[in-house]
Amino acid sequence: MSATLVTKHLAGGHAHRTLFEGLDLTVAPGDVVGVVGANGAGKSTLLQILAGHLDPLDGTVATAPADAFVGWLPQEHERINGETVGHYVARRTGAAAATAAMEHAAAAFGAEDHSRAAEDAYARSLDHWQASGAPDLDERLPPMLADLGLDVDAGALMTSLSGGQAARAALAALLLSRFDLVLLDEPTNDLDLDGLERLERFVRGLRSGVVLVSHDREFLSRVVTRVVELDLAQQRVAVYDGGYDAFLEERAVARRHAREAYEEFAGRKADLVSRARTQREWSSQGVRNAIKKAPDNDKIRRRAQVESSEKQAQKVRQMESRIARLEEVEEPRKEWALRFTIGSAPRSSSVVATLDEATARLGSFTFGPASLQVSAGDRIGVTGPNGAGKTTLLRLLLGRIVPQSGRAGLGASVAVGEIDQARTGLAEDLPLGDAFEAAVPQMTPADVRTLLAKFGLKADQVTSPVGRLSPGERTRAAMALLQARGVNLLVLDEPTNHLDLPAIEQLEEALDSYDGSLLLVSHDRRLLEGVRLDQRWHVRDGQVTLGTPG
Repeated sequence: MSATLVTKHLAGGHAHRTLFEGLDLTVAPGDVVGVVGANGAGKSTLLQILAGHLDPLDGTVATAPADAFVGWLPQEHERINGETVGHYVARRTGAAAATAAMEHAAAAFGAEDHSRAAEDAYARSLDHWQASGAPDLDERLPPMLADLGLDVDAGALMTSLSGGQAARAALAALLLSRFDLVLLDEPTNDLDLDGLERLERFVRGLRSGVVLVSHDREFLSRVVTRVVELDLAQQRVAVYDGGYDAFLEERAVARRHAREAYEEFAGRKADLVSRARTQREWSSQGVRNAIKKAPDNDKIRRRAQVESSEKQAQKVRQMESRIARLEEVEEPRKEWALRFTIGSAPRSSSVVATLDEATARLGSFTFGPASLQVSAGDRIGVTGPNGAGKTTLLRLLLGRIVPQSGRAGLGASVAVGEIDQARTGLAEDLPLGDAFEAAVPQMTPADVRTLLAKFGLKADQVTSPVGRLSPGERTRAAMALLQARGVNLLVLDEPTNHLDLPAIEQLEEALDSYDGSLLLVSHDRRLLEGVRLDQRWHVRDGQVTLGTPG
């Protein structure tokens, strides 16, 4: 069943702060609406309101039909202790809830004294159970897991999966779902290129409406048909028809016109104010001269000078009236922008890291043997499917694990700066400010707070334990650490996960000016295209193939 979602004058936020307001939006079957905006603008809040999990501050949300099956998939892949892959997929697809509701209604209907209301409730719950895909979900799940290359069965615990495997389990849940409306929050996080392509085909092929939040620019460019921008700096909401690239062009034009309109208004107002000030001075000077110079018996000359002064005063009043009639144009607000640079360290040895026939075994997985070298100034992009061994490769190069056979070595004077997938560069149990001070002891507490504030991390985050920060906040803290430390070997493992679009653009600029060695692991296609690289290492099934970018 297809459905339509309609919002009118929708506002969302928290009791003490409105994040967005005045959103009028219709999502019809086949629409793919991308929601963009800086972190904190209210993107996830909007999805929660559309899903019915959060009340709006104002306005309404309605679906037609009213009982449409709305699926909301939040960005975090919840790892509930004891939950299996099968139970996780059933929960994410809504099949588990539909089954529980149907069984409860069936029990009420089966009672000897059941009412007509119980009969109707059972009929509705049965229809919903069937529509959710619950009846044959157990049969559809194993082939889907196999097709996605997830080599686990439905009984495997979610807590035992790697980040990439958990992302594929989430993708399996989405591909098996049968929602009438789909709400996706950062569905591309942790997906490899194959997973991204499957997700794109799925979204483009849906007959239902989709509202999604994503910071993957290539994904947005390929799938969205309309864009909702939550502009926190300008405190406005705008809906753009057309795809993501058309939105970028239209927004750039709109911002340029807004700036030009304000500058024209400000220029005209300044000119009129200047002219009024001059007229006022002339009028005052004329009155003083009339009193000072005119002799008492020269009444005619004195009257003429006073009349001239009154004319000047009238011109002043006319000028002030013109200023008052000017249509006010508000100056576009300057939005907060991350300014990010990577601290540099003295040059390392000419050979930064090497592997010589190195192998590593993790359970049944074997990486290598691999013989590789990172030289000073090398800029290497590392790609490959999830589970292929990319992170193992990084850990061998950095000396984090010892090879079972062969050798691995790190060069002299190598200063490593790293953003790993788990964002574990700071002590998890300490408040962010304390953890940062411990990592960079040469900085004063005041300097630490100032630096973190430049990365959008304010008092609430600075006093919060690192382990309780959101993924985006942890990523920005890791970026701040790179700026504070001296680095000549930069290792980035999926750095764009959980970063908003402005921060990703700042990361690209920082990498462009960074002149040390770089190991960049990413599935972000536009990042790999935009960052200057001179080598490409592709990892598959524990083996590394060397190539050139492009």
